[in-house]
Amino acid sequence: MRFSILGEISGIEVIARGVGVRDRGRLRKTYGPGRWRKLKGIARIQYSSGTICVAELHWYEAHGIGRRDYKVKRVLRAL
Repeated sequence: MRFSILGEISGIEVIARGVGVRDRGRLRKTYGPGRWRKLKGIARIQYSSGTICVAELHWYEAHGIGRRDYKVKRVLRAL
């Protein structure tokens, strides 16, 4: 299900970096070389159905490339 992020992402933490990022090969092929990191944070999201909730998000990020491949890991509460 598609979603959009409403507002800022808070509580950002690095989960993995460098060789610890398992999808590093795919990320390089798709977006180019970079210092890839996997991060997590909390944000308000809105699903395409219109439901708004607070969820934990995971994504990849590299300097000069930006944030890519957002994924909702768990819904914390519905609003």
